[in-house]
Amino acid sequence: MRREPSTGQAESDDRADDRPVELLVVGTFGGGGIHQYIDEQVDRFSDGIAVSTFDMIAAPTGSGPGWFLTSTLRSLSAALRFPFRSRPDLVHVHASHRFSFYRAAFYVLFAAYVWQCPVVLHIHGSSFDEFARTSDQGVRLLQDLVFDAADRIVVLSEYWREVLSRRTDPEKLRVYPNAVDPDEYTPAYEADRPRIVFVSNLYERKGVATLVEALDALADDDPQFRAEIAGKGPLVDQVEALAQRHDAVRYHGYVSEQRKRELLEQGTIYVLPTHAEGLPIAMLEAMAGGNAIVSTTVGSIPEVIGDENGRLVEPGDTAALTEALSELIEAPEAVAEMGRRNRTLVETEYDWDSIQTRLERLYVEELLD
Repeated sequence: MRREPSTGQAESDDRADDRPVELLVVGTFGGGGIHQYIDEQVDRFSDGIAVSTFDMIAAPTGSGPGWFLTSTLRSLSAALRFPFRSRPDLVHVHASHRFSFYRAAFYVLFAAYVWQCPVVLHIHGSSFDEFARTSDQGVRLLQDLVFDAADRIVVLSEYWREVLSRRTDPEKLRVYPNAVDPDEYTPAYEADRPRIVFVSNLYERKGVATLVEALDALADDDPQFRAEIAGKGPLVDQVEALAQRHDAVRYHGYVSEQRKRELLEQGTIYVLPTHAEGLPIAMLEAMAGGNAIVSTTVGSIPEVIGDENGRLVEPGDTAALTEALSELIEAPEAVAEMGRRNRTLVETEYDWDSIQTRLERLYVEELLD
């Protein structure tokens, strides 16, 4: 049976007028984009929101039967503890695709049908579009149950709104993009020579192999640039070998948040040749740092990046990526102007203060009024 969207009236009547809204944010706290988003989210609420968090427990990195059993038991342990919490006024559940969604499904359904409080489901994840189009009938049934139980579903862009509108009531969908705090960055805009920056996980999905090939080609052709790469992951050997081959390339390994901001502030071109994305926070951070962006035509990226503030190529197209980087290396004044446009865009469209205000209005005015 489909759950009717909550008006929040009963919850509002039960809550004293002078008591802050009790918000429970459910997610995972083992690192990654969702963890980063939740940390920022919970730190910025006004005094009218009393926020607490619950960790669904992210699976540790690994593989094999032992890893799977350990991960499953840890997630089940978290789920068994959840019903013993006191009932909040509303629940905000963050989820991605596949196992993240399966794990989050319990929390959405429990909050909606047992606690009977309003539920916001917040969709992240680079491949949720493929996940939503699955032909597996069991998975589709679970998706339908969760989408029906949620009172509002937050997506990152118009692209993701279109994806989810094919599977649920479009009236439930709200577009709230990822956000950053531009005040944390002081862009340089210009450097003694073009400075290409890549700060991300060194995974195949992030296009690391394509990046290595492109920088190899550029560095072999009388390099007039520097490339700064930071991050960790299974493709670290490729990046370390690239840095050993070329003086123009430096690999920093895993870096702190402060060092990441410094690299982005000192950069002029941020490159992210990713194969799949939602709306990458790393790209928004690079924009706040005053970088032109070179990325790919996936997820929400084309809604943010165009010829006026960067270049887009098809994922996996090494020749196109090399050409795009080469073009910007040869146009430092244009790159500086792109960086200024990106900084302004972050300040006006992707600033945490404005996104947080919209989230609080969603809670108070739409769900609890």
